Amino acid sequence: MTLEPGRTYGASISYTKDDDSKIGDVFTVSKSNREALKFPRWAPSWDPKEDHKFEHLKPFRHIDRGLFGDPTFKSLREDNKDVTFRKVSPKFGLEVDGIQLSTLSNKQKDDLALLVETAGVVAFRNQDFKLQEFDKIKDWAKYYGPLDVHATSGAPINHPEFHIVFKRSDPDHHLKVFEQTLNNIYWHSDVSYEPQPPGVTLFAMLETGLGGDTQFLDSFEIYDRLSPLMKKKLEGLKVLHSSKEQAAQNTFEGGIERKKAVESIHPLVRYHPVLKRKFLYINSVFSKRVLGLKAEESENLMSFLNKHSASCLDAHVRLQWDENTVVLWDNRRVLHTGTSDFNTTDIRHAFRVTTMAERPFENEQEYENWTPEQEEENIKLKDHYLGLSPAQYYEETSNK
Repeated sequence: MTLEPGRTYGASISYTKDDDSKIGDVFTVSKSNREALKFPRWAPSWDPKEDHKFEHLKPFRHIDRGLFGDPTFKSLREDNKDVTFRKVSPKFGLEVDGIQLSTLSNKQKDDLALLVETAGVVAFRNQDFKLQEFDKIKDWAKYYGPLDVHATSGAPINHPEFHIVFKRSDPDHHLKVFEQTLNNIYWHSDVSYEPQPPGVTLFAMLETGLGGDTQFLDSFEIYDRLSPLMKKKLEGLKVLHSSKEQAAQNTFEGGIERKKAVESIHPLVRYHPVLKRKFLYINSVFSKRVLGLKAEESENLMSFLNKHSASCLDAHVRLQWDENTVVLWDNRRVLHTGTSDFNTTDIRHAFRVTTMAERPFENEQEYENWTPEQEEENIKLKDHYLGLSPAQYYEETSNK
């Protein structure tokens, strides 16, 4: 898949030289857009001083807080007498009202982790996160794991741990989005190219007009629907995930790169350490090829799996936003996509905080036996495996 620079997937997160401006040495959105913001401290910025300042996380042992959660979610229910839980669909998705996330105790946050992992995606209405200090929000999120610093997205000044999503007040937005493509649906898992991709992800709306629903897709269900024979065929396959295309798009637009582009090899079928279930770990944005297959074989297999996922509208939910909604989802088992159905000049402004989790594994044994030291060695071998022909790859890995 080729992205048209600045006009499709990355346009709402990246600097765009035709639309944006500078204050001193810092890139930001245009003066007219800044003056229209309801929450100007959250304005997206790209500071050249942060260019290549950050490194990708070193291997670490992730402790999933969902392992400590109560499956009855007792602390969330008993301490919030007016709380309501509404299933969005029988298997997937939940909407909650009556809980203020910013005030939760650690025990409640453990239950919250398990709730999010069990439901896949949970929408919380009437939240106050956007009014909290930046450091308080970051401290809240760090309970679940180290915070990602996105390589290319806008962020509040001096707070690169926040990933800003921003639709500019542009009367031609709709035309630009569809200049090169018939649709703007890109099912993906955030930053799946990282060696240890995200677990719990928090997304908070600051301001929005009508439209722009976010759609979420359940990879548990997508995997479960495959035939036993197909599941068997997929066992052991590895997929290359890459940020190089995203980085190139950003460079085309004149933005910064806080850290260099990265590629990682992950299992096509992944194991969830809390729910102990398998799911497909592949997406149409960052997954590039299946190792050990020839180009046409890889393209056809990935095309089949991505089309299978996208066609399962009976395994997805669709969220309508308001300006006080916060959504948490399990970025491992859940794919998502934005919806570009805007026809007004309304600004769309939101932020994401992304907590990093475990190295993707294919089964429980791999998960239990993994060590950071072992991962350091695997990283050293990555380029070797990527350089092998399909025959060489098969010869080296078939007996492992």
